[in-house]
Amino acid sequence: MRIAVVAVVLCCLSAAPAQAGRDWGRQVLPAGDGWASAGSGTTGGSNASSVHVVRTPAELKAALAAPAPRLVKVRGVIDLRADCATFATGGYSLAAYLAAYDPEVWGRDREPSGPLEDARAASARNQAAAITLKVGDDTTIVGDGPGAGITGGSLHVQSARNVIIRNLTFRDVRDCFPQWDPTDGATGNWNSSYDSVSLSGATNVWVDHSTFTDQPKPAETVYFGRPFEQHDGLLDITNGSDLVTVSYNRFEDHGKTMLIGSSNSSTTDPGKLRVSVHHNVFRNVEERAPRVRFGQVHVYDNLYEAGPTYIYAWGVGVQSKIVAENNYIKGVPAENVIRHWGGTAITARGNLVDGREVDVVAAFNAAHPDTPLAGDAGWTPTLTRGLEPAHKVKHLRAGAQRGPAR
Repeated sequence: MRIAVVAVVLCCLSAAPAQAGRDWGRQVLPAGDGWASAGSGTTGGSNASSVHVVRTPAELKAALAAPAPRLVKVRGVIDLRADCATFATGGYSLAAYLAAYDPEVWGRDREPSGPLEDARAASARNQAAAITLKVGDDTTIVGDGPGAGITGGSLHVQSARNVIIRNLTFRDVRDCFPQWDPTDGATGNWNSSYDSVSLSGATNVWVDHSTFTDQPKPAETVYFGRPFEQHDGLLDITNGSDLVTVSYNRFEDHGKTMLIGSSNSSTTDPGKLRVSVHHNVFRNVEERAPRVRFGQVHVYDNLYEAGPTYIYAWGVGVQSKIVAENNYIKGVPAENVIRHWGGTAITARGNLVDGREVDVVAAFNAAHPDTPLAGDAGWTPTLTRGLEPAHKVKHLRAGAQRGPAR
């Protein structure tokens, strides 16, 4: 076994490129480029002595477990999906779960419990062990070449510092074992796990030039009158994460897109969750672009292209301090750009809605007089390499690039 592991690691190493200046993996976050440039800055594994070039799940897991600093280059598509039946245990089947917790049988006043719920949770743990990729300190993971990416896997940056994720396409992180909760909302909901990228207690992280999508997305299935939701977030930033820059990514064809903040009662989030979100394209997403609790979040120069299921873009949550500047928003009524989630204020200026500069806070307040928002979030962003006027991002192109990372 030891020989096999060593062989996997050795197969993935190659010499550092001679022209580091042209190498995406050797690049660091420029000074002043958002919150992730604060503190010690974000350099990832740019100074690693060797490069891990990976093409399979086993190679990727070995590279991420290697000593830091780590520079990991993904070639091709690494697919961690498997038939859901391979993870099921304890007698779990969806048919049995549906029969046991049908509201007509179980009721709507308590969450599922008992042997089948235990079996669902154990099956979910099996899937999590197979598809979760843990990213540690001083790591750069970058797509190398056209189409490079991770399908069906979740990068988990937990309690780690100094991480760069670039030029990858993340697809279809599907939860095989969603949990039914009849007490969630008025009619209950199916709740799923796994984000394409999850930051939990992470500091100084740069997520750049990547594509996040649910495609290929199956047709919607409904159980108990609610969508059987198998996708959670695309990029979630929670549990006291801090100093993050999210730039030049494409988020598309998804529901709950980007959550910043763990819960309304979190004791780890206040004073943290400083995040910059700039030059991203949000296309055909429903909500959370982003939804924020507590954090000082600068949302600027992004392009929003609404689809048929659009709900809102900026969620103003508890103690959130969003400054939204110079964004271009297509196909959305001005009063629906913002959603009130218990916050009190948002700064919004220089934004264009279908080509017209609109005070989206005033539009929201006029449509929702019972939950008005103040127009000053109480802080002024300084970590930016320059704001562009909103009309210049009308045709913004972002996401994973076709060229090599070297």
